[in-house]
Amino acid sequence: MKTKSTVLSQTFSINTGGKLLTFSQPLVMGILNLTHDSFYAASRVPDERSYLSRAGQMLSEGAAILDIGGQSTRPRATVLSAAEERKNVVPALRGILKRFPGTVISIDTYHSEVARAAVENGAVIVNDVSAGNLDPEMITTVAGLGVPYVAMHMQGTPATMQRQPLYEDVVQEILDFFIAKIYQCRAAGIRDIIADPGFGFGKTSAHNYTLLKHLSVFHLLEVPLLVGLSRKSMIWRLLEVPPEDALNGTTALHMLALQQGTQLLRVHDVKAARQAIRLWEYYRQQR
Repeated sequence: MKTKSTVLSQTFSINTGGKLLTFSQPLVMGILNLTHDSFYAASRVPDERSYLSRAGQMLSEGAAILDIGGQSTRPRATVLSAAEERKNVVPALRGILKRFPGTVISIDTYHSEVARAAVENGAVIVNDVSAGNLDPEMITTVAGLGVPYVAMHMQGTPATMQRQPLYEDVVQEILDFFIAKIYQCRAAGIRDIIADPGFGFGKTSAHNYTLLKHLSVFHLLEVPLLVGLSRKSMIWRLLEVPPEDALNGTTALHMLALQQGTQLLRVHDVKAARQAIRLWEYYRQQR
């Protein structure tokens, strides 16, 4: 008996600084946190030696994109000004591109000022956890820069998002959010948009797993889908392990996300994610 996947196959491409990035198969975005307080200690690369070493490792392991963040967005993290954040990310951008020319770099920020400075120094994607809701200038700034935009759903702010998140229908409400947000982005002139449901950002564990179970619904948006599950509390709290021991759980959830048609995995562990994608690709090709 032969069966077919219920997830529609969609191929997208985005223009990253004149380089076409095609999602003919799922891609991996490697996380580089230029911070001292990100939730997963091993992801912190606050100095030049560590971020160059980690960038080289991730690229050699198959990362298609490096996502650089200058401040943590976990609850109770230190909040930096745009100027402080810019000072963190610009030297790293320059250093990575000097050592690894042609690297596709995403800037993880909700400050339009930081987004502009990063793109002026070589970043080619803006990844905004607030989808423009924390800086009213962000969407028009990204449109003017002409780069792809990752819009993530977050209920509240990083400081308040986990204070009793509430939804009547988490999947429908986030779908409606993206329908409106993508319309806003397109009206402003942003051509390439990626949707991120925002696992762990203003959601309980039950909300997160409901979203994961129904990820395929978001293909109605007709944009690439990014999933950030790596070592998050929805994994380690359920398994009763620290984030350092959550790689196995992360890989298990990555496979579930791939089954739902995810095009981009944002991860701390590039090698493991690439292996999961390789196994999933081979599996789905079988009759």
